[in-house]
Formats: sequence, C-alpha cells, structure tokens
Amino acid sequence: MAWLQHHLRLAPRRRGFHLITPEVEAALSELGRFRVGLLHVFVQHTSASLCINENADPDVPRDLELAFNEIAREDFAYAHTLEGPDDMPAHVKAAMIGTSVTVPIADGRLCLGTWQGIYLCEHRDRGGPRRLVLTAHGETD
Repeated sequence: MAWLQHHLRLAPRRRGFHLITPEVEAALSELGRFRVGLLHVFVQHTSASLCINENADPDVPRDLELAFNEIAREDFAYAHTLEGPDDMPAHVKAAMIGTSVTVPIADGRLCLGTWQGIYLCEHRDRGGPRRLVLTAHGETD
C-alpha cells in the first residue's frame, strides 16, 4: 500500500462552478503508479466547496450556480454579515455541497464517468486563491 499527498493552489476564480479535473490530474504525476486506490480531494476553505458533476454541457455549471443562488440568497436576514453580503450565503452553499470528493483510481487513472468532472464551487464574488489537499492511497506497481 502506498500513500501520496500533494497540496495544490488554485488561481482565484469568479463565483461559479469551475472544472478543475485537469489541474488535479496534472498535480498528481505519480498517479500512474496506482493499480487500484482512492483519491481524496479536500478544499481548505469554508466559502468554497467541491463536487462531481457533468463536464460536457456548459449550461450545467451555469444552472447549478443559479439554483444555489436561489437556495442561499444574499437578501436573507443573516446575522453573520461582517465579511459582505456574499459571505454567509457562501458558507451555506459550502455546507450543503461539501468540502471533499473521493474518486476511485484504476490502472493509474481516475475512474470518473464519461461525463463527470471535479468542480471547484466558488461561492464568493472574490474568493481569492484556493488550497486543495490531494491524498491518494492504494496498491502500486
């Protein structure tokens, strides 16, 4: 059994759902050693989240953003408002979506479905750079 861990710093992105699968794969040059295993991806922030969703139609991330903006509206009477009107809704969205995803590894590749990708869900207007911890565990060659 082998363990592998990398830290990945993502450039700042605007609010929305951003496909990051290529950046995650690029940060894991040793992934090819794994015959079978799991990759855990964790975002170290409380106002961003991670999800796996469709990676083909650009309407999907747009529609997800619209839906979550309706669910966690900025005009709600939040008590936590010191960091701006987009902060507390960002915490609500992150709590709903989650801070991590786990993807199986087989024969040195992520086992994502044909239309699946890993998304950074940026919930702040200006969230800044985001830090990810990538941890792989499994059987190697």
